[in-house]
Amino acid sequence: MINKYSVIVFDLGNVLLPFSYDATINNLNKKNPGLGDHFVRYYKENREVLRIYERGGMSETEFLNNILSGLDNRISKEEFVQYFSKVFTVNKRLVSMLPVLKEKYTLLLLSNTNSIHREYGWKDYEFLKYFDKLILSYEVKALKPELKIYKCAESYTHKPPQEHIFIDDVAENVQGAKTAGWDAVLYTEYEQLIADFKERNIL
Repeated sequence: MINKYSVIVFDLGNVLLPFSYDATINNLNKKNPGLGDHFVRYYKENREVLRIYERGGMSETEFLNNILSGLDNRISKEEFVQYFSKVFTVNKRLVSMLPVLKEKYTLLLLSNTNSIHREYGWKDYEFLKYFDKLILSYEVKALKPELKIYKCAESYTHKPPQEHIFIDDVAENVQGAKTAGWDAVLYTEYEQLIADFKERNIL
């Protein structure tokens, strides 16, 4: 089989960086009894606030003021930022594949994320050096699975859509990439991704 790909595009959260807000909730509850549970309720009722922030339609200050107001200002901005950001762990097996892929492919990161998580959560991870470009939702003013964010990646690579392959853990984001003319696979586990890559002669 001929390998038609020149660009491999990875999602960040729950692919390279598994994450969980359990620690955030527990820490908030320890800081102020019931505050973590309050955060969960407010977050569920105001999901669109985070989406607007991650699309770049709201500043970091505006987002924090909204959240802190929703939490009745029972915690400082600095404390909330730390609790909100310390949610990531590293998928070490997948990360170890990046330098191998880097030898043959342009590597991009394509993530729905925000300035707080970047600055306080994941910006210092060593594996980021393997990526040629980070396409971040709040910077390009678009969220997966919107077509615009995939086209932003193509604007950087200057490669035709069919030479891109995308790895994401959310089915609608995978479909968004396919709609853009890319190949894409749903990430479920490391072994399956290896099989998907071998099937396409990527590895």
